[in-house]
Amino acid sequence: MHAPAPGSSGPAGPPAPPTSEALRPDGRRAAIHTIDVKGRFIRARRVTFAALIALYVAAPLVRIGGHPAVHLDVAARKFFLFGATFNAQDFWIVLFIGTALLFSLLLLTAWHGRVWCGWACPQTVFLEAVYRPIERLVEGTRSRRLKLRGAPWTVERAARTALKHVLYVVVSLVLSHVALSLFLSASELAAMVREGPARHPAAFAWSAAVTAALYFNYAWFREQLCIVLCPYGRLQSVLHDPDSIVVGYDARRGEPRGKLVRSAALAMAPDAAPPSRGDCVDCRKCVYACPTGIDIRHGLQMECLACAQCADVCDEVMLKIGRAPGLIRHASTNELEGRPHRLLRPRLWLYAGLAALSVGGLVVALGGRSAVDLAIVRQPGVPWVTEADRVRNQLDVHVTNKTASPARITLTVETPVAADIRLGLTTVELPSLADARVPLVISVDRCRARPDLSFVLTATSSADERHARRQSIRFIAPPHGTAERCPDDAR
Repeated sequence: MHAPAPGSSGPAGPPAPPTSEALRPDGRRAAIHTIDVKGRFIRARRVTFAALIALYVAAPLVRIGGHPAVHLDVAARKFFLFGATFNAQDFWIVLFIGTALLFSLLLLTAWHGRVWCGWACPQTVFLEAVYRPIERLVEGTRSRRLKLRGAPWTVERAARTALKHVLYVVVSLVLSHVALSLFLSASELAAMVREGPARHPAAFAWSAAVTAALYFNYAWFREQLCIVLCPYGRLQSVLHDPDSIVVGYDARRGEPRGKLVRSAALAMAPDAAPPSRGDCVDCRKCVYACPTGIDIRHGLQMECLACAQCADVCDEVMLKIGRAPGLIRHASTNELEGRPHRLLRPRLWLYAGLAALSVGGLVVALGGRSAVDLAIVRQPGVPWVTEADRVRNQLDVHVTNKTASPARITLTVETPVAADIRLGLTTVELPSLADARVPLVISVDRCRARPDLSFVLTATSSADERHARRQSIRFIAPPHGTAERCPDDAR
């Protein structure tokens, strides 16, 4: 037998263990049906959700510099991100992007808990902003949904259930096509849809698979993704400390909890002393509002997403009964337990420093990118060719236009000694992220072929003439050529 909840009558004992609306008494999962929530946090989250969904949908549709804002053409190894262009040679930048995101998330978690999960995680965004509203629209409030679940199957129940799942499939299909358009471009995907799955079986298979995964996740799996599969929630105990801001219950103010005692009841026994109880009236609305079904009054738990829906409903109750809001609020564990709160602490300094280094490295990496990429490739065979008193190196210049628009690339070679320079082309017209190979032949007198002899190839793009790309070319010659002297060396 469990001990009674705080504030209830019964024998003394240890506090009741945490319970979840997602678990039945026999341990099986129960579907969570949250109540409708009103308040400042849910309003702010809805604005955030709308902005994130708009960004997601607009990313493959809005064009910047002649290309979609986000287009990840993996097959062609061309990537367009908000006006910037990348190819496979830029993959090393992913290291800085990954570390910057990682350390920024660590900093955010140590400072403000799992605010990412409750406000910006795609799982939360689409579940709370798309799928749950569909459920409420079709089946009604929480009480009506629970009543519908417990009722026998009727025509009305079957019709509502079918309509809800049809809408789930339609939304999942739309989201899956938006996801595919990030890789195929919206125009190319639209053409594939018009031509039918028989012409494009791979794209159709991916679309069907993503649609099925989205439907399964948002129609049934839901909070289990956060509780069971997501490793981030299990790491929060390592990332948090007593000074991390979390959504917490003020037990010093709320306990012992108990049902609200009305003034009429006190009037019937005017000589009786009012009961000594905390502000919590044990309405359990905080539990019914939680998308993972936990009771926040049992303290910080792994399943908490920091969505603050419990804070919104609790504030609403407190205002109705004439008590101050904030019984459930954003605060550190130290604050909730009456200890001072430290904002600046070694953990935050460490995460902030690592995040700053990663972001700085990313900024330097992006800022140092040139409008043109150069690679020097020596032609197959021997590294040099000798002809009488001259040595020749034969190379290919691999030039790539790194900009989002067509560009004219001008090639020049700087020579430290007298040499015969033959470029196949001095000007190359290239579309965005297109490349070309230009043959380059350098011929030098054997007497001038020193071991440290190098030439400099310069590529200037019409898209950015101020930042030319320079590439050093080491000239290779037979070893015995370095001992010879040219007649004019004595001058």
